[in-house]
Amino acid sequence: MASQHKPSGHEKIETSNFLMIVLILIAVAFGGLVEIVPLFFQHSTTQPVPGLKPYTPLQLAGRDVYIREGCYNCHSQMIRPFRAETLRYGPYSVAGEFVYDHPFQWGSKRTGPDLQRVGGRYSDEWHRVHLNNPRDVVPESNMPSFPWLKDNTLDPAAIGPKMSALRKVGVPYTDAEIAAAGDEVKGKTELDALVAYLQVLGTARK
Repeated sequence: MASQHKPSGHEKIETSNFLMIVLILIAVAFGGLVEIVPLFFQHSTTQPVPGLKPYTPLQLAGRDVYIREGCYNCHSQMIRPFRAETLRYGPYSVAGEFVYDHPFQWGSKRTGPDLQRVGGRYSDEWHRVHLNNPRDVVPESNMPSFPWLKDNTLDPAAIGPKMSALRKVGVPYTDAEIAAAGDEVKGKTELDALVAYLQVLGTARK
């Protein structure tokens, strides 16, 4: 009588789709945890770099405009640690610059110039002209115009709750700062806010 073949453990895994899927998911989850969890305890990823301050109410409103208008689709805020990058844009980006960003704006897409070190590089008026019609200052630009920003005023009642929500995830806003936020953006336009946000990008490490 021929002996009955008993499948090995390895063979059982290879012949069972369900078991294979479960084990793959476990392996991927474990590998992800090993890479991600330590980052929550590293000083370099959880502590702000020297000189970094939370966004002012106007800068915070500008960041919302930046995201809403899709600026991140073309402009990266992550300078890579390569010589060509640092020569062109300045010091490479580190996690400590973005501890107050929720979510941060890192990305690999860069159709237009990197914006992480744009703060202070141009005047407020240059940014205003550039946002209203980019070709007035950069003739070869293919960036769209944003003329409506100068006509849209900010809602003073909206900024305080945003700051309160950010405080719950670790941004150190005080009660006084939150209470005064509405007055600080009252009468300001979305263009004012976006320019204020652009002018602070990367300035902590400069």
